[in-house]
Amino acid sequence: MIQLVKVVAVRALERHHLWVRFSDGTEGVRPFTDILDEGGLMVEPLRDPAFFARVFVEMGVPTWPNGFAVDALALHQEMALAGQLSPAAA
Repeated sequence: MIQLVKVVAVRALERHHLWVRFSDGTEGVRPFTDILDEGGLMVEPLRDPAFFARVFVEMGVPTWPNGFAVDALALHQEMALAGQLSPAAA
């Protein structure tokens, strides 16, 4: 069964890493270098560390001012499979 999760908090870290906390009480850090390596019109602005740092949560997903967003469920599943999630700190 697929668990529906939302992103409840997000913070940009150095070297294009993103700290994410999910609604299921897990959190972790995911590098976004693979997404940047794929490139694309919407992704290009994220190469600038200052722009990458402008990430925010909108409707439960990490979003940037240019409208680029990452699906919360896919992000959670990828991070879980990569061993990048742990219970959120109290």
